[in-house]
Amino acid sequence: MVGEFTSSQPIYLQLVQRLCRQIVRGELSPGEKLPSMRDMAVKVGVNPNTIQRVYTELERITVAETRRGQGTFVTSDEGRLRELRDELMASHVTAFLSNIREMGFTLEEVLRVLQDRQTLDLFEQ
Repeated sequence: MVGEFTSSQPIYLQLVQRLCRQIVRGELSPGEKLPSMRDMAVKVGVNPNTIQRVYTELERITVAETRRGQGTFVTSDEGRLRELRDELMASHVTAFLSNIREMGFTLEEVLRVLQDRQTLDLFEQ
């Protein structure tokens, strides 16, 4: 999970997004224990206070839960995890369409490219 951070967004939000993507991809399972704040801070090279903020935000959006004396865990709520998946897809599609519109492409052009067999092959990998 170590990686570059961009200056366009706070580090804690970038980490929240990374963890959410890991959950959606199945790299983190429902009910799985997240690393301790200190371990996570060392792993990603940030201050433990940043990780505390990350875990607090994950709780706020009901993607994680902290159990007193046990740590922080990915939520076991399958419904919430489906919502998270849908939310992430919708935000990426919205950003994609915004960028495409900004470049002057029409919806018809985009649909034609998406229907192209080479584009659909990406999903079959």
